Amino acid sequence: MNDVHDTLTAVVREVCAKLSGAEIRARADDGGWNAPLWAALEELGMTTIAVPEEAGGSGGTISDAVAVLQVLGEHAAAIPFAESCLLGGWLLARCGEPVPRGPLTATVAGDGLHVVRHGDKVGVRGSIRRVPWARQAEHLLVVHGAGVVLLKAGEFEVLPRTNLAGEPRDDVLVDRSLRADRDLGRGLTEASSVLDEFQQRAALSRAALLAGAARRALALAVDYAGEREQFGRPIARFQAVQQHLAAMAGEVLAMRIAVDAAAVAVGEGPDVLAVAAAKTTTSGSAGVVASLAHQVHGALGYTAEHPLHRTTTRLWAWRDEGGSEHAWAAALGRRALGAGPGGLWALVTATEAGR
Repeated sequence: MNDVHDTLTAVVREVCAKLSGAEIRARADDGGWNAPLWAALEELGMTTIAVPEEAGGSGGTISDAVAVLQVLGEHAAAIPFAESCLLGGWLLARCGEPVPRGPLTATVAGDGLHVVRHGDKVGVRGSIRRVPWARQAEHLLVVHGAGVVLLKAGEFEVLPRTNLAGEPRDDVLVDRSLRADRDLGRGLTEASSVLDEFQQRAALSRAALLAGAARRALALAVDYAGEREQFGRPIARFQAVQQHLAAMAGEVLAMRIAVDAAAVAVGEGPDVLAVAAAKTTTSGSAGVVASLAHQVHGALGYTAEHPLHRTTTRLWAWRDEGGSEHAWAAALGRRALGAGPGGLWALVTATEAGR
């Protein structure tokens, strides 16, 4: 981590310390939407930190955004930062469009959505499942076969759904005829690569959130083990508990290294190998960290009022979002098989031949 990241994370951590609990008081049907935290980070320019300045962003790097995401994951921040910065904002900038203020979200059109051009109109009809933060988004970007469709709030119907952590993962219904310029595909270069790059960014964002949440779970376990006494001494002095904490620390470190490395790699261009390694590592470690944290806390950590509950439910939810551990492990396997014996070394050392 460099001085820029140190400054960024210090600022975001300070803001989160003041405002990250605001979603607890929010309405349940908003998924704990933390409007004060969003407003504060937007005012600081954080919500577009990885968007180029010419598109209205702050002109930072993917590594900057990933550093911020890890802090937000650590604080279980209920805002669509990844969707607005790494996904929606990036898509708009890639299409040559300015990035507006306000929360964005982005998704991939499945089989249920149909986008058809008719002269100066584009018809968008059908449904999309499990769109993150759709109920709060002022703009929704949908990646489809020929490009990207831009929908504005009020142009689609939201059926509220949530993930295991209670975060909005809404179903969206659309039946609209829009101006043709709302289909941004003509502004894309190398449109065929957009879907792959989107999926990599979605996976990297969840990997970063997982790394932050795991760090929080470890901190909670260490604090609790130092405070909770059994048989006249803190449970942190028991060898079994020390082994749990040491194992958690190892997993947390591996998660952070994998995420930071992937952020640097993707900052230079799409890199499925680095992203697959990061998501496989973080998704696999998430379950281990959550399990050990709850073993240290005992039954106390399962209650909804306890901060560990808010952290581990996110670990369990995020590990399958952006592609599961098994999906990205399979991607790694396909790359290794495709490289063959002669290309495997170049692949694992990330030389040009292996990218």
